[in-house]
Amino acid sequence: MSFKYFDKLSQDFLELLNDKKECNVVIEVDKEENMKSFTSHSVVLRCRSTYFTKELENIVTNESQVKTILKPNISAQIFEIILKYIYGGIVSIENIEIKIIYELMIVANELEFKELSEKLESYLVEFKASWLRTHFSRIYHSIFDSNKCNEFKGLKQFYNDIITKHPNLIFESEDFTSLQEAALITILENDNLQLEEIKIWDYVIKWGIAQNSTLPRNLEEWSEENFKTLKTTLQQCLPLIRYFHISEKDVWEKLKPYRNILGMQLWDDLYQQRLFPNQPVKSLVLPARIISNPELPQRVNELISTIISEEHVAEISTWIDRKSTIYSLTNVPYKLQLILRGSKDGFQPKTFWNMCNGHAGTVVIAKVAGTDEILGGYNPLAWDNSKTQGTYMETNDSFIFSLKNGNIQNSILSRVQDEDRALFYYDPNYQKTCGPCFGNIDFLLESGVSDFTKDKQCSTYDSDYDFNYEKRIRTTNERFSIVDYEVFKIIKK
Repeated sequence: MSFKYFDKLSQDFLELLNDKKECNVVIEVDKEENMKSFTSHSVVLRCRSTYFTKELENIVTNESQVKTILKPNISAQIFEIILKYIYGGIVSIENIEIKIIYELMIVANELEFKELSEKLESYLVEFKASWLRTHFSRIYHSIFDSNKCNEFKGLKQFYNDIITKHPNLIFESEDFTSLQEAALITILENDNLQLEEIKIWDYVIKWGIAQNSTLPRNLEEWSEENFKTLKTTLQQCLPLIRYFHISEKDVWEKLKPYRNILGMQLWDDLYQQRLFPNQPVKSLVLPARIISNPELPQRVNELISTIISEEHVAEISTWIDRKSTIYSLTNVPYKLQLILRGSKDGFQPKTFWNMCNGHAGTVVIAKVAGTDEILGGYNPLAWDNSKTQGTYMETNDSFIFSLKNGNIQNSILSRVQDEDRALFYYDPNYQKTCGPCFGNIDFLLESGVSDFTKDKQCSTYDSDYDFNYEKRIRTTNERFSIVDYEVFKIIKK
């Protein structure tokens, strides 16, 4: 029989953390004005982490017999949590932002606290899936930054499951070409990737060319050396393409210009297959991808938005129904049907009017460039691009909003107060520069160069007009551009 007193042991070691008498290690974290120093005991650090064991072996003591470790990439807030874990074995994540929990997981992994890193990873996947979906692109790229293939297996599986069903989320993202090769290979290996093989080929070529900035833009100007460069870049990806499941037309139009990177044997086999389909070929023939449903209909509780989370959907649904208590995630009465996504369909104002024309009961969601702000508006009426002159639309059910996100602590709801001027529908001439407009520019997406991401012309305020909504949804008067925007039709479940 043994008696275990881990709680007391943990408490005693936490008290040791505050005892500076025999500290012989200084750890400086963060940088510039945010830099902070923590003191510690080398024996504790070495006992708890192989990372610190290796670090301390390579650092020379100063005249006071103290070793200094520099970690400018770790914030003071994160490292304070790590130190308490090192000494007391306790990590409390109550009342901590999800972003901080994610960063804590990254740091725990870096410092080789595998137990803590894996626990935080499991917590995020199990309980914070909607946040992970909202921050899809950023996190997916970051978890493949490491050279260690065994890291973050749970998160990688979580995101690869999403990509399998919705591959355009990664292939059509703005930062697709910065994707790590290991991540791209993982995607290409998936037999269930729901995308036509010729489109996969196009994306792979796009990625490969982007890795070599010296390649000529015009393919007709490419030299033999240029093709060798691309072939070397894509040597791990090319064997994963299902060439024999690409149509003859696409082989001729899309593959033939790049036949120099395919190799003579593969090209001959592709040609032979068209002439003698029953005759065996020498090249490896991978099975066709399993496309469960080519149209990939959106389903409830699957990733729909790349900007907002399921919690945001519950909040917007509550506002639509004018409820005083926010719907629980299991009780949301509406689902979203995507009409338009800027990063997929383009950011021209005219695109909005063309694609949203005739759709009623819609919500516009926009992510502001350079901030954590997510702005939007709900329109119960049908958008109409056929107005011969600018027209105000009447309703008392529309509203605009700012959603809680990142550094934005609380959501803001602003209902229409001048129902005669709830929305403004532009005539065809102004549709070239102006998108959705709520009130007298209480919330407007606008661009003088016909691209909402290029110039700072979007607005939630104009001093020349009166407000038509209850309150402002931003704390600044400055105009802004956006990173992305989406328009959804609100559908009753």
